[in-house]
Parts: sequence; C-alpha cells; structure tokens
Amino acid sequence: MTKKILFVISFSLFVSFTSFAQRYAVIDSKYILEKITDYKEAQTKLDQFSQLWQQEIDQKQTAVDKMFKDYEAEQVMLPDNLKKKREDEMYNKEKELRDLQRKRFGFEGDLFKKRQELIKPIQDRVYNAVQKLAVEKQYDFILDKSEGITVIFADPKLDRSEDILRNLGVK
Repeated sequence: MTKKILFVISFSLFVSFTSFAQRYAVIDSKYILEKITDYKEAQTKLDQFSQLWQQEIDQKQTAVDKMFKDYEAEQVMLPDNLKKKREDEMYNKEKELRDLQRKRFGFEGDLFKKRQELIKPIQDRVYNAVQKLAVEKQYDFILDKSEGITVIFADPKLDRSEDILRNLGVK
C-alpha cells in the first residue's frame, strides 16, 4: 500500500515538473533585419529624409544666428522702437525654428511617421514570422537578444534567427 502511495506521489511530482518545462528560443532581430534587403533600402531612404530635413533646419539656424549677430552689432545705434521690432522678429524666427525641429524630429514628427511608413511593415513581417515559428515549433516564448532585453548567455543552438530568415524567404 505504501509503495502504491509513494509511486503515485512520485508520478504526480514527475508530471508536474515536466508540465512546467517550457520550450523557448532566442532570435536576434537586428541580425534578421540587417539581412533583409527591403529593410536596408527603407533605412537608406529614412536616412536621406533625415539629412534633408536636418539641412533645412541648419539653414534656418544659420539665418537666425546671422540675425542675432547683425542685431548685436547694430543694437547700440537703433532707436527703441526699431530694437523692439528686431527683437520680435528674432523671437518669431527662433520660434519657427523650434517648431520646425519639433515637426521634423519631435515625438510623432515627420521622421517618426516616415519610420512607421517605411520600417514598420518590415518589422511586422518579421514579427509574423516569429509568431509562425513559435506556433510551428511549439515554443512557449522567444527572446530577442539584439536590443532591449538583456540576455547574458544564449546557447547558439537556441538561436532561431536563420529559421525566421528562411520563413521570410531571405537567403
């Protein structure tokens, strides 16, 4: 009788421990994205937009700086009403510059919108491929070792980045 109870307890412990065993894999999303040609092209376009917008801001900054220099040089000879007018102009130009910077590079600005337009569809494809792999291979979770989550050590045999690339049709 005690052997049966001991056997049942041992069996139930074994079953409970094996049911807690989780299957997991590791991927490197940065590596995956760098292997996708569409991503490289989108990143290049994004960089071009960013450079173009930065040049626009730099030109406006140069104009504002020149206004300040000119004002400082002429300030002593200007009557009060002209000083006030020039100060208002400089203030407005500076405000325009800050507004342009915010419009181009601020939270949900033009750069953010372009990134959503160009990069997000590619990231979504990768995410869908990861989900497909997780379902097919019955992984409980998949860790990304590229950025954000820190993985101190990952056995290279757990890395499924190549499987994701295969699912995406990238060689």
